[in-house]
Amino acid sequence: MPTEQLSNPQLLRHLRLAGIVAVGIGLVIVVSGLATRLYANRSVSHWTEEQAVPTVSVTTPSVSAGSSKLVLPGKLAAFYNAQIYARVPGYLQFWYKDIGAQVHKGDVLAIIDTPELDQQIEQAKADLANAVAAQRTSQSTAQRWSGLLKLDAVSKQETEEKTGDLAAKNALVDAAEANVHRLNDLKSFARITAPFDGTVTSRSVDIGALINAGSESTGSPLFTVADIHRVRIYVSVPQNYSAEIHPGMTASLSLPQYPGRTFTAKLDSTANAMNDQSDALLVELLADNPDGTLKPGDYAQVTINLSAPKNVVSVPASALIFDRNGLQVATVMPNDRVAMRSIVIARDLGTTVEIGAGLGPHDRIIDNPPDSIVTGDLVHPDTPAQATDK
Repeated sequence: MPTEQLSNPQLLRHLRLAGIVAVGIGLVIVVSGLATRLYANRSVSHWTEEQAVPTVSVTTPSVSAGSSKLVLPGKLAAFYNAQIYARVPGYLQFWYKDIGAQVHKGDVLAIIDTPELDQQIEQAKADLANAVAAQRTSQSTAQRWSGLLKLDAVSKQETEEKTGDLAAKNALVDAAEANVHRLNDLKSFARITAPFDGTVTSRSVDIGALINAGSESTGSPLFTVADIHRVRIYVSVPQNYSAEIHPGMTASLSLPQYPGRTFTAKLDSTANAMNDQSDALLVELLADNPDGTLKPGDYAQVTINLSAPKNVVSVPASALIFDRNGLQVATVMPNDRVAMRSIVIARDLGTTVEIGAGLGPHDRIIDNPPDSIVTGDLVHPDTPAQATDK
């Protein structure tokens, strides 16, 4: 460019203006970039903060309906159950009733052959005859000496000795008679009979088997007879519910072999004491069983109707929090902030619990709350209906 053009004031003015415009455009580009970056950072920060606020499932407590059901396992037993053991030793001669047989009181179940006992009876009878003979001799002697005493032919002391000997012989006769009666009574136990009307539920012996006299220590019973016109149902009730158990309550039974069918039972009595091992109250129920449908030894699901305590609400067990502050639930305030509430459980029903104090029916509680949740945390409430819509 020629020197005269560079010194032209008008040209210099145009160049200066172009430089200013270029600098302005650069500044605009820099400011725009900074503004865009700042906006993006704020958007990311806001999104991060939004994501940091947990979304929780919120529900409300349900008011108790006035009654509840307690479902527990139960064991069925016969109304009467007799294990019959031998009272005398010997060999089984005959048996007449097998398992499943219906028997009446006094029916003969079996007969035991007792050769040793028979010999003892014969010996006892012989001892009795010997004692009677000695008694008669002593009685004759005592009478004779009493007559001689009246004639002063014998001394009084000698007469008293003869009279005393007669008293001793009389006692021997009584003892021998008692022994004969005892052995005869034992002999009557050779006939095994049913103690009451019922069903033979077991037989453990056969003809020719050696029978030992005794009870459980000697082995299995010869027979077992059960009266099942009614059955007893034994249930262990946890301590939390023991105060609501009283005679006269009704319950329903369901057994796996009879699906869809229930049986009615009535609470008859309780042990009135807690079991040392299970900390539960043993309860006995009775159920009529006229057709023998219910079998001793069956397990049943027993449903007992309980009256619900007043002024209580129910919440899911998954809403409970147990930490160093005790048992609590997390509630959501109107501003979506968390407030921890200490509660008192009235009854534990498994999947739900009844709250006796600390909650009202209109409180919003968090189901399955995070472990780290504390009072004042901000949350996004999500009701089950909202979750379904999503």
